[in-house]
Amino acid sequence: MPANNTARPAPGQLIDLSHTIFDGLITYKGLPAPIICDFLSREESKTRYEEGTTFQIGKIEMVANTGTYLDCPFHRYENGKDLSEVDLEHFVDLEGITIDARRAMAVDKSFFTNRDLRNKAVLVYTDWSRNWNTSSYFENHPFLTADAAAYLRDSNVKLVGIDSHNIDDSRGKARPVHSTLLGAEILIVEHMCNLGRLPAEGYTFSAAPPKFKGVGTFPVRAYARLT
Repeated sequence: MPANNTARPAPGQLIDLSHTIFDGLITYKGLPAPIICDFLSREESKTRYEEGTTFQIGKIEMVANTGTYLDCPFHRYENGKDLSEVDLEHFVDLEGITIDARRAMAVDKSFFTNRDLRNKAVLVYTDWSRNWNTSSYFENHPFLTADAAAYLRDSNVKLVGIDSHNIDDSRGKARPVHSTLLGAEILIVEHMCNLGRLPAEGYTFSAAPPKFKGVGTFPVRAYARLT
């Protein structure tokens, strides 16, 4: 059953789990918002093509940690794999499982024990995405504990996602969850949404970033396909 719905959606349905990125969006306090504008506007393109034919070429300036994004090992470790070095099977068509953690701020390993997690994308549903694009989103958000990260690593999961501001407790300087998961080459997806539309199981998860060299994080179009 989906975490907050009574009727299960139809098999094959796609569920978008990504926030929209727009000009001026603040994803993480202290990081600059993206600038999204025209490099070539339609009006300007009129001088380059025959009458009635126009094009727009966009220009985007942003930090990699914008919107719903994926972290790979290079984000945390200098010698870790960057986006160009992670094989597609690590973030495409993964068997998914949804963990309902709405009742907790600190999501510890008890939420994951006695669950079949091996080789799965584990998506932690906190419902914090309801605060997206508000000042409330940045403060006192849900997070995974260090023991949860260690348990997920030892369970051989493929990927861990969360619909919160950070998978770690951002009130201090330590980042044990990033360190543990990325150190084990377990990918992380943060700032997700619509996890309440997912069933507990019975779907695949995909979140493929561009194939950038020397980059450890990038926005993704994360989605689930019900099976």
